Amino acid sequence: MSQSSMHIPFSSTHVFSTLINDYLEGKGKAIDFVQYAPNVDGYKAAIEGRKKYPINRNLLFDVLTKQYSNLPQEKAVNDQIVLLKKDTTFVVTTAHQPNLFTGPLYFFYKIIHAIQLAASLKATFLEYDFVPVYYMGSEDADLDEVGAFNLDHKKCQWVTKQTGAIGRMQVDDALLRLLKQLESYWSILPQGQQALEILKDAYQKGKTISEATLSFVHAFFGSKGLLVLQPDDAALKAAFIPVMEKELLTAFSHDAIQPAIAALSKDYHVQSAGRSINLFYLKDSIRGRIEKQGETYIVVDTALKFSQKEIIAQLHQYPERFSPNVILRGVYQETILPGVVFVGGGGELAYWMELKNVFDQVDVHYPLLQLRNSFLLMRQKQAEQWAAMKFDEQDLFKPILELEITYVKKHASQALDLQDQINHLTTLYTTIKNEAVKVDATLGTHAENLAQQAKAKLLALEKKMVRAERRKQTVAIQRIHRIKKELFPQDNLQEREEHFSKWVGQYDVSWIDTIMEYSKGLESKFRIIKFD
Repeated sequence: MSQSSMHIPFSSTHVFSTLINDYLEGKGKAIDFVQYAPNVDGYKAAIEGRKKYPINRNLLFDVLTKQYSNLPQEKAVNDQIVLLKKDTTFVVTTAHQPNLFTGPLYFFYKIIHAIQLAASLKATFLEYDFVPVYYMGSEDADLDEVGAFNLDHKKCQWVTKQTGAIGRMQVDDALLRLLKQLESYWSILPQGQQALEILKDAYQKGKTISEATLSFVHAFFGSKGLLVLQPDDAALKAAFIPVMEKELLTAFSHDAIQPAIAALSKDYHVQSAGRSINLFYLKDSIRGRIEKQGETYIVVDTALKFSQKEIIAQLHQYPERFSPNVILRGVYQETILPGVVFVGGGGELAYWMELKNVFDQVDVHYPLLQLRNSFLLMRQKQAEQWAAMKFDEQDLFKPILELEITYVKKHASQALDLQDQINHLTTLYTTIKNEAVKVDATLGTHAENLAQQAKAKLLALEKKMVRAERRKQTVAIQRIHRIKKELFPQDNLQEREEHFSKWVGQYDVSWIDTIMEYSKGLESKFRIIKFD
């Protein structure tokens, strides 16, 4: 396949928050809520900072070796696991839930950015090694989100009676029926067989969703040196016992984020205020919030109750039964991984910006935050039709009504813009007002009101002229609507709605290599790729 690419600023898409745009541009107060700036100097400082927070590298080596023991052996992966034993090796981390069959397109984008960023850092800091890691958010329980994917604009939802953490659920007949739907979809496209075999091998009945996700991510990215960490592990959680014990005894994290939330809310939208205790209890099919009522700890929506002594005993004996929520998940991640940077989407980074004081409270390194690369994928025909209407790439992100008006005004046989007339009218009424106040000062306000009424009538006339011209431009207007609908399904970014099935079905798994080619490491870009 052949393709071309160009990028636009994130701020030009109008879909990223002011907080994220300010952070990327070094404006406002966003930089006050992080440890390091997202640039080369920031990375240098992050590496030096990370050195002050050693982790149990032998534990990490042992857990990863065990998790990969039943998978096809990949030299690139084995080499990376060995590298993690060295104090001069650091991690580039991205995190995501184990979405079924990969989920939305940005599942690939964030992993690819982590891989490319690790390579860029190695080229910049030759004395160190950098390993890309996908941290699997397997303890999520939002089945409506994680257990669904969009297949050609149709939502496919896994309907199962299983409950609890997604990663612990097992592949069942209902899930295999969804895989059959995907197989049928790919059967009418020229490619996709290789990806199908990868997914069929991963999703075997009885395997857990964590095992399936590890399998297919390894198949797609193992040769590129990506490591997958499944953090729902007793040995890893044992390393996090001190933080979880402090949370149970003092509920420290809730108090720790309040100053950041108060400061952020003065200028930006706040993501989460957290809870008094930011831990879940996991056992069998249970995933319930832990709350303290008086001197008793309860697991919400269950009959489970513990005294303080009992729950601390549970923590030390069964650390795998405790799970950090969004407020503590990052602290857990950086406790078990030697990370220097976290690669995430705009919403993820906004969460992290609340958390620096939480990290400080338990003496855990707070990493540099890197916004992941984003992409909009276009067919060449779409790009040609868009250009033929005299629109550029940044116009793709404008509202449809604005595009319609712009197009109509550009292509109308008669001028539709009455701004010159409005300017003349304003000048005329200013003259009238000046004469009127010479007669009676109170007439000035009356003249101003007449000017506003006249201006409003001219603007209303302009709108009617545009509507009349729009009716003449029906074909072009319909084309604008069609292209916008195709590129922004559900009026959302393509990467948040579309599944990779369409693209790999057309271009096979080499589509992944195309995304990698245009995913730059040290700088975040919103890139438009035009496929032939």
